[in-house]
Amino acid sequence: MAERQSPAKTRDALRAAQLYYQQNLTMEAIAEGLSVSRSSVSRLLTHARATGLVEIRIHSPQEARSRIEQRFSERFGITAHVVPGSERQSENERLERTAQAAAQLIAAAVAPRTTIGVAWGSTTSAVARSLPRKPTAETRVVQMNGAANGRTTGVSYATGLLGGFAGAFSAEVYEFPVPAIFDDPTTRTALWRERAVSRVIDLQAAVNLFVFGLGSRIGDPRSHIYSGGYLGNDDLRSLVDQSVVGDCATVFYRADGGTDGIAMNERSSGPRFDVVRRIPQRLCVVSGAAKRDSLRGALAAGIITDLVVDERLARQVLAADSAGS
Repeated sequence: MAERQSPAKTRDALRAAQLYYQQNLTMEAIAEGLSVSRSSVSRLLTHARATGLVEIRIHSPQEARSRIEQRFSERFGITAHVVPGSERQSENERLERTAQAAAQLIAAAVAPRTTIGVAWGSTTSAVARSLPRKPTAETRVVQMNGAANGRTTGVSYATGLLGGFAGAFSAEVYEFPVPAIFDDPTTRTALWRERAVSRVIDLQAAVNLFVFGLGSRIGDPRSHIYSGGYLGNDDLRSLVDQSVVGDCATVFYRADGGTDGIAMNERSSGPRFDVVRRIPQRLCVVSGAAKRDSLRGALAAGIITDLVVDERLARQVLAADSAGS
């Protein structure tokens, strides 16, 4: 027969629990206030937990991140890796931590005879600086989009980035020495027929691990494609007029992931999304609140299989998706 609960004991247990858990008083102070012994207070608190007056929950930050990763993965059909952070971190600190986490995942994914495609940018440059050394036989690193513009050849910038990957994996490098954005699409078409260029394009099609970041027109610091002299004022206006939210390897897209009708893409040196989607593993590295819409567009485009993302951005994307905004 179940023991009947004394109303007085329940009242005392509730009062002790309120003083202990809500007002943070010590057991000694509670005992003095209730005119009972310390051991009596301990029994009252035990009674409060046993009868459901008090429920204790432990919230683990790691478990919280795991739930975010699971939600993200299930919602978008990808493998998400969420990098913890704090509100006190600067955007550069978030970028560095996210890049470091991505570097470890990339190192684990690279095996002998891997062909790694790399799109240049501030994010992949940070990743290259963080890669651990893992010599791997017959590994190749392929530049996925040109880096030259009207002010610079882009060779030193791209070479330094690709060199970070090559040095980590003892890989052979295949540069793509063409403009990031052509002035005339017919020039691009003609150059694509040159054997030296078409050979690199063939290697891009053989990539089995593609590492890339996402560009965004907004934010501080702005993405390199927008801050590095690659786009003129007319180009920038056209991207706004065509509702572009981001780019992957200098191929621009809208919020729904669509690329059709964006004139800039006819002049871009980056791989078309139908080519990107054929790559088995497509690892996107992204951080910063300014990349929210850019990331949502890339997810809609289906160009990501694996994502390394900072925790705040992951929460923002999930919140925006739930709100339908």
